[in-house]
Amino acid sequence: MAGSTSPIAEKTFGVTIEKLNKSFDGVPVLKDISLEVKPGEIFVIMGPSGSGKSVLLRHVAGLEVPTSGCVHIGEFDPADPATRQQIHLALVFQAGALFNSLSVYDNLALYPREHRLGNEAQIRDRVMHALQILSLEKAVAQYPAELSGGMKKRVAIARALVMEPQLLLYDEPTSELDPVMSATIIEIIAALREHTAVTTIVVSHDRTLAMSIADRIAIIMDGRIRAIGGVADFEHPANPAIANFLNPTIDLKNPRFKQLENDHE
Repeated sequence: MAGSTSPIAEKTFGVTIEKLNKSFDGVPVLKDISLEVKPGEIFVIMGPSGSGKSVLLRHVAGLEVPTSGCVHIGEFDPADPATRQQIHLALVFQAGALFNSLSVYDNLALYPREHRLGNEAQIRDRVMHALQILSLEKAVAQYPAELSGGMKKRVAIARALVMEPQLLLYDEPTSELDPVMSATIIEIIAALREHTAVTTIVVSHDRTLAMSIADRIAIIMDGRIRAIGGVADFEHPANPAIANFLNPTIDLKNPRFKQLENDHE
């Protein structure tokens, strides 16, 4: 991550993943993943729990090193520490990852203070601008324990905006939110792309999110990419597994947990 003085601060980056494999203790989690995220698009990675989508996002963020294969943001390797001096990348964690001992203001000011991105007045302008974008000005003096789940998500996004990201990553941004707040977060993600022209990658199992704002969607199952396409390609998917994931039916006479029991007998 870099400050706004970077000579490429206005550039938007795409992401390329080629033949990515990742194993933990010999157990494969990601298997031969290849995909390309175009600069400036909203790309949503969907899949069942445990499918490997969050691990994939961590590779893009440079928090994991591939067992084999490669990930590039533009021409840069996200796992290379030097990349953090070239690209503004921000990751919005599923749980928000706010510091409970810091106010909303100080949570947002922490990054520019640590990286000396201006004097205190300039940092305040930067923080307040991010809070204004997300209509959070009134929460500036509050602490995370005083915030609702939806407000914590919005503060986490505002903190990411303070970094002036060229690549913005979201890990399950609508998890644990009610339908109205989920819709609010979905609207924010779409609006921010228009506001900042940032490349956006969202990991989610939220069908509404993907079908509402994605330019393209990738489906990952059992560590493999099963399909990539536009929203229209997933309205009536031909693949039965993908169709069942996106549009599951409720069968009270033959429930899924009973089928799982039979599979393990």
